Amino acid sequence: MNRENGFSLIELLLVVVIVGILSALAIPAMQKGLRAAELGSIVATLRSVSSTQASFFSQNNRFGRISEINSVMGGAVGATAGDKVIRGQYVFEMSPASPTNEELKNEFTLTVTRSVPDDIIYKFELTHTGEVVQVLP
Repeated sequence: MNRENGFSLIELLLVVVIVGILSALAIPAMQKGLRAAELGSIVATLRSVSSTQASFFSQNNRFGRISEINSVMGGAVGATAGDKVIRGQYVFEMSPASPTNEELKNEFTLTVTRSVPDDIIYKFELTHTGEVVQVLP
């Protein structure tokens, strides 16, 4: 009798099942970690925007629109698209969308929204006080 060494079908199936179970546990944890890193990056960006707004106000006697702040920051916020700035899955927009210079003399509200179909919606607000507030979820 000629004996060949190798894996039996049962052993191979067992390895495939174990790999499947491990991936079912690892993928959601990885996605949660990626989302946490994105949120941390957005909050850090909002803090940078806040300090840039303070500097802009001292030079211009008004707060800046998001497009102006993005320009001052060298495009670090994201890509400007009209009255909005888009960074990945996040959209930065002022409230009202196109504030006048007069409205920007006293205050501003910047909203950041992450809206992905079939996923959790995240929303942050930054006001003239420099406070970053998570509105959703």
